[in-house]
Amino acid sequence: MIVRPDYIKAVSPFIDKPVVKILAGIRRSGKSTIFEMLAEELRSRGIPDDHIIQKRYTEMDIPEDISAADMYRELMEQLQGKGHCYLLLDEIQEVKGWERCVNSLFEGQNVDIYVTGSNSKLMSSELSTYLTGRFVSIPVYTLSFKEYLEFKSRDSRSEKELLEEYIRFGGFPIIALGRYDEQSAYQIVNGIYHTVISRDIVKRHRINRQDLFDRVVKYIVENMGKTFSANSIARFLKSEHRTVSVESIYNYLRWLEQAFIVYPCHRYDIQGKSILKTQEKYYLADVTLKYCLLGYNRKMLDGAIENIVFLEMKRRGYEVYIGKNAAREIDFIGVRRDEKIYVQVCVQLPENSDREIGNLMEIPDHYPKYVVTTNGMDVGIENGIRIVHLSDFLLSERW
Repeated sequence: MIVRPDYIKAVSPFIDKPVVKILAGIRRSGKSTIFEMLAEELRSRGIPDDHIIQKRYTEMDIPEDISAADMYRELMEQLQGKGHCYLLLDEIQEVKGWERCVNSLFEGQNVDIYVTGSNSKLMSSELSTYLTGRFVSIPVYTLSFKEYLEFKSRDSRSEKELLEEYIRFGGFPIIALGRYDEQSAYQIVNGIYHTVISRDIVKRHRINRQDLFDRVVKYIVENMGKTFSANSIARFLKSEHRTVSVESIYNYLRWLEQAFIVYPCHRYDIQGKSILKTQEKYYLADVTLKYCLLGYNRKMLDGAIENIVFLEMKRRGYEVYIGKNAAREIDFIGVRRDEKIYVQVCVQLPENSDREIGNLMEIPDHYPKYVVTTNGMDVGIENGIRIVHLSDFLLSERW
């Protein structure tokens, strides 16, 4: 097991606090391994093994018709006569009505509860009905570049070579732990993608016209990091002689978000200091979700780097927006409490244009401003704008 200490660091302040701890992210992002790490952390604090109760609720691990009442009875049997226990409940969304069970245990038993799941509804509607103000959400992402290097610590290749591999092979832990060729890696990611699509979306939401849904998903993946709307998708499909309502497209987008396939990135008006409701962009939970559907080519590099930077900002707790400054666009604005950073992303600075730097210079405040590039020759400081290499940006302790 390779440790991901950032997640234990995120969970630790809430151990033995009266809140349910929820770790949610795309399937195969490493949530079960984080639970193993958490169990180790509890043991290191002197908690006996029989007071750490771990249950997996994936389809293969539980009866298909298990109810919340069955789940409650089984857990109560394991808690009997033990005093204070720790419940680690993995992929809990597979049990219908699990929220009632967790709420009953939380209110009536001497337990500290941790759950994982692959659907963001864990963090929203049903849960908040039962646990208003009594749960904390910890998002789980695929590997950061820093974590990827940890996974490859015995690899003799240079940091530059491993960065190139990270861009091409993404951050799913199962890929990082092996030595796969490109085709094999994308086959594995394709399997993860189709599991999420079939189990977490098509089956759960009873989608009848999967061919149409698949075409909408492909459009979204093709246009990763570009602005589009439900209306523009509907118009595009109409040009292919396919009819789908704008309402259905909004539903598809919402379900993809809930399953952590995509993350929305809204536009922020820098001058008006307001979040805009139109022309958002979407980024993928991992860049390989694009490659496994469309293959990889060099033309995808700009979008891939943008996606990697977006995810790194999310990992570090920033709310991430696209910046709109009059007619100019800033790739990302990151907001975290009273902190703010501005980031432009490019493969290399264009020779005959100052767009990347010029757009940042137009912003009339003194928050940090970065241009992130893969070209080491561009690195430096220009008019107060820090031009940094992608690997340095991803590995920096602070921005």
